[in-house]
Amino acid sequence: MVEEPEQNLVTSLPRLEPDARPESRQQAAPAPGEVIFEMQNVSLWYNTFKAVTDVSMRIHEHEITAFIGSSGSGKSTVLRAFNRMNDLIPGARLEGEMHYRGESLYSKDVSPIAVRRRIGMVFQKPNPFPKSIYDNVAYGPRINGERNKGRLDEIVERSLRRAALWDEVKSRLKMSGLSLSGGQAQRLCIARTIAVEPDVVLMDEPASALDPIATGAIEDLMRELKSQYTIVIVTHNMQQATRVSDRTAFFSVLTDSKSDTRTGVLVECGPTEQIFHDPADDRTKAYVTGRVG
Repeated sequence: MVEEPEQNLVTSLPRLEPDARPESRQQAAPAPGEVIFEMQNVSLWYNTFKAVTDVSMRIHEHEITAFIGSSGSGKSTVLRAFNRMNDLIPGARLEGEMHYRGESLYSKDVSPIAVRRRIGMVFQKPNPFPKSIYDNVAYGPRINGERNKGRLDEIVERSLRRAALWDEVKSRLKMSGLSLSGGQAQRLCIARTIAVEPDVVLMDEPASALDPIATGAIEDLMRELKSQYTIVIVTHNMQQATRVSDRTAFFSVLTDSKSDTRTGVLVECGPTEQIFHDPADDRTKAYVTGRVG
């Protein structure tokens, strides 16, 4: 797929200045709490199927927000709405208001390509490209026009270090990314995502296919990365949500008995400690205590 020139992608989305590299953002990071995303009465459709109904919530900067809930409750659909991945599905559409740093994310003059450059995504199953470890990480910067070998070397090393993978692969950067173990491959995918200097990192069940040791490494990495990025994760592992997240959003399935239709709803969202120990809604309490699945 041919990428559009950057200057033609978007007219209104907030931009990172040229010197706003991850290292400079780490040194002078904005105070946690600034609103990055705001959803107001958002419903998401696949053709005539209403997957999610009337979601209103905020995502805050330099925090990890976890989406929990049963299968079919719309967690991944909402996650993909943040970087417009649902646009790739025929018949998918969004109703309501969704803002990123105060600007409409779904405005007609906003390109999904520009959105995905700033809002990166790590998928459930590690998916390294059939390229070398080096070329996996350098792929995004090259697509964005970086051709300087020295600069690419710096980006690759910095990204692999931030993904806690450099020491394990620095002597075999020319080897295929497909040769890595599951946990290493997922960290490579994280390195590939942050190599293009995103503002937000989305993770859709990033550790569900990993063993406990690899899962622990990914969780440690998430905690380290939140000082530089805003992170939103979908997880079916409630213990993982309590270990890594600052805020938790609980989604459930609402069934209309008259029409026998089901749709996902956001039950409540708040500080993780409150959601798991003093939830406001009985449905949340039933889910986090294991009374319902």
